[in-house]
Amino acid sequence: MATRIFIDGAAGTTGLEIRDRLAGRNEFELLVLDDAQRKDMTARREALRESDIAILCLPDDAAREAVSLAKGSDTRIIDASSAHRVADGWTYGFPEIVGREKVAEAQYVSNPGCYPTGFLALVAPLVRVGLLPEDWPFTCNAVSGYSGGGKALIERYEAAPDLAFRTYGLNLDHKHRPEMQRHAGLVHGVLFAPAVVPAYRGMLVEVPLHLGAIDDHLTAEQLRAALQEFFAGSEIVAVNNGDAFTELILKDGAPPSDTMELFVFGNEGGWNARLIARLDNLGKGASGAAIQNLNIMCGLPETAGLRL
Repeated sequence: MATRIFIDGAAGTTGLEIRDRLAGRNEFELLVLDDAQRKDMTARREALRESDIAILCLPDDAAREAVSLAKGSDTRIIDASSAHRVADGWTYGFPEIVGREKVAEAQYVSNPGCYPTGFLALVAPLVRVGLLPEDWPFTCNAVSGYSGGGKALIERYEAAPDLAFRTYGLNLDHKHRPEMQRHAGLVHGVLFAPAVVPAYRGMLVEVPLHLGAIDDHLTAEQLRAALQEFFAGSEIVAVNNGDAFTELILKDGAPPSDTMELFVFGNEGGWNARLIARLDNLGKGASGAAIQNLNIMCGLPETAGLRL
C-alpha cells in the first residue's frame, strides 16, 4: 500500500523541488489541494490528518500552525522550516550526524537549514572525536545562490541583473545560529557571516581555523582523515582529498544535486586550515534532505529519488 504524502506549501520553491523528486515513485500517493484549498484551514487540516507523512514547506509560523492542526493524529511530520530545529520532541533530520535509527523511528523530524548542513558536516564530527574543542569560538563564512531566500529574493535578483553580492545577517543574530551551536555540541554561538551571489542554486560554507592556536600538533591532514572516516561509505557526502584544487566555484545554471562535498585545505607548516562544504542549497540543503529523511522514515533505500 502506498504511503500517503501531503506537502503543505507545495507551491513554494522547496515544495516544488520535493514534488519533482517524488515524481514517478509508486511507493507514495500524493494528497494534493487545488489553489482554492491551499489556504483553506479546514482542507489543510483534513489533508494533514489523513496523510501518513506531511512535509511542511512553510514559513515558521505557518509550520507551527500546521503541527497544531495535525495534533492528536498519527501523522508523521517532516518540517522544512526553521520552526522546530532546536525544539524539544523533534528529531533533527541530519541522519549522518544524529543517526539513521533516530530518524527512522521519529514522528517529528525537523529538516536542517542549508547553511547549517555544511557547517555541521564539517564541525560536528571533529568535535565529537575531540579534534576540535567544543568551547572554540567558531567562525563560519558562507555564500548561497539566491533561491535560498525564497520568492521575494528570487524576484529581487531576477529583476536586478546588476545585483552582484549581498551580505546580510549584520545584526549577528541569524536564525540558523542556534541549530549550528546545538547540533555541533558547542559552548559558544557561531560567528556567522552569510552572503548571497547571483547564481540560482549552490552554496559554499567555510570554517577557517587557526590550528596552531587550537593545538600545536593538530594538522589539516588529521582533520581530513577524521572526516573521511566519519563519512566513509556515504553515497551522499564525499570528503575530497583537496590536493588538486586551487579554487572552488559555484556555477550559475548548475543542475540540481543532492550530494555534498567536503574539503580540508591546510597551509605549509600546518598552522592554518580552511574547511569548506560545497552543496546545493535546494538539494542536500533542503528538498534532497527531506526526501532522504522520508526514505529513511519509510524503510526505503536512503538514496531513492535523489539526484546523485
